[in-house]
Amino acid sequence: MATQDGFTAIVLEESDGKVTASIDSLDDSALPDGDVTVAVDYSTLNYKDGMIINGLGRIVRNYPHVPGIDFAGSVIESASPKFRPGDQVVLNGYRVGELHWGGMATKARVQADWLVPLSDGMTSRRAMAIGTAGLTAMLGVMALENHGLVPGGEGEVLVTGAAGGVGSIAVAILANLGYRVAASTGRAETHDYLRDMGAATIIDRADLETPPKGPLGSARWAAAIDSVGGTTLATILATLAPWSSCAAIGLAAGHQLNTSVMPFLLRGLNLLGIDSNTCPMEPRVTAWRRLARELPTAKLEKMTAEVPLAAVPELAGKILQGQVKGRTVVDVNA
Repeated sequence: MATQDGFTAIVLEESDGKVTASIDSLDDSALPDGDVTVAVDYSTLNYKDGMIINGLGRIVRNYPHVPGIDFAGSVIESASPKFRPGDQVVLNGYRVGELHWGGMATKARVQADWLVPLSDGMTSRRAMAIGTAGLTAMLGVMALENHGLVPGGEGEVLVTGAAGGVGSIAVAILANLGYRVAASTGRAETHDYLRDMGAATIIDRADLETPPKGPLGSARWAAAIDSVGGTTLATILATLAPWSSCAAIGLAAGHQLNTSVMPFLLRGLNLLGIDSNTCPMEPRVTAWRRLARELPTAKLEKMTAEVPLAAVPELAGKILQGQVKGRTVVDVNA
């Protein structure tokens, strides 16, 4: 729990290449530099958090470290004219939870320029049910629309990794906007869940793991949001409709892309990289405003589970094994 002079956090330590996690009580003097101190209400557990907590990928180089790549809460202290005590804020990106201590603590200290005021009607819990995954999904949708995608067109929009946090929210947003969505997953037990999110078609992940023999295959998709990468992304590029786009969000299956220039030259495709860490503030604020309006609350609740801070270390392993679906909100004060 946060107190006037202290806070509670998941603290990661590294020794001989092994990372261990514990829940510790710390003094405010341990907080990193920043001009705004926030009383954190909620954070989330994302795939990247799972990697960090398990010491994978060398994402974190400096220990001790507090994970949590996003958080929402209220300002306690501010040396910036942009925020006053009591203001409700949300933070995603800026390498928080990677290079800078993150949200899995009852207090956080950050730069004012990293914070976004909560939209009208948005609570801290709903902001974290959306979280970095939701922000990233909305940025992907916005990128596709900026390159010509409109509701009511022909064909389906493909979403890969659809049972995960980004994929679930992308399916729900696209369906709510009137797009026909094809959701790809390798988990048969999530089919009903994805239909509840609005998917019109379920695609087995295995169907996308073998690219066509030639540089191009039959055009299947009006657009795509891909959070898998690897051979899946290569298959998507070979089977997109002419003059369409793919928003690439994650590389869970690897960063190698075995393709050629042919899909881009012969079909005029756009490969759009989405990174919520480096997203400028203007589209970041626009995305949050759209999320407040365009992501149905009922669907969001269906995909969201809430856990206490103490449950995070165990769940961090399960999320890496694909055993966690949808969104996991962490009540840091529970």
